[in-house]
Amino acid sequence: MLGGRCSPCGELHDERGATLTRGPVQLLDIAFTAVSAVCVTGLTVLDTTDSAILRLVVDDPERAMELLRENGFPFTETRILVVEVDVETRLQQALSALLEAEINIHYMYPLLTMPAGRPLLAMNLEDHEVAAEALRRHQIRVLNQTDLSR
Repeated sequence: MLGGRCSPCGELHDERGATLTRGPVQLLDIAFTAVSAVCVTGLTVLDTTDSAILRLVVDDPERAMELLRENGFPFTETRILVVEVDVETRLQQALSALLEAEINIHYMYPLLTMPAGRPLLAMNLEDHEVAAEALRRHQIRVLNQTDLSR
């Protein structure tokens, strides 16, 4: 999913996802198409028997959507929350904050970029606004699109 447009509150991102039905060759094709004009800051793949879902977070989501349309790839946008986990205990603290707020995590994956040299996690959650508030209450940094852009 190609993503990264922030919401008005400045902490939520969108992913854009492509469902690929022709296998690994098409997966590589979309990845190289996206990389040619945008910086991919996060990537995960869900491969099934019939198709694969490529999730990407990029620095220029508008350009990424344009590339997907131009190349005939179907895609969807999904909101994600990006958090900084600068030490091992931060991941546990972030997960505890979400558990305390009774927020379900649909999926998460690490990002490739490390602003300020700190690891980042992209998370798709049940309620992004409540999750962001709970994370901030526990001093977990929630990033916005400008933090991921070049």
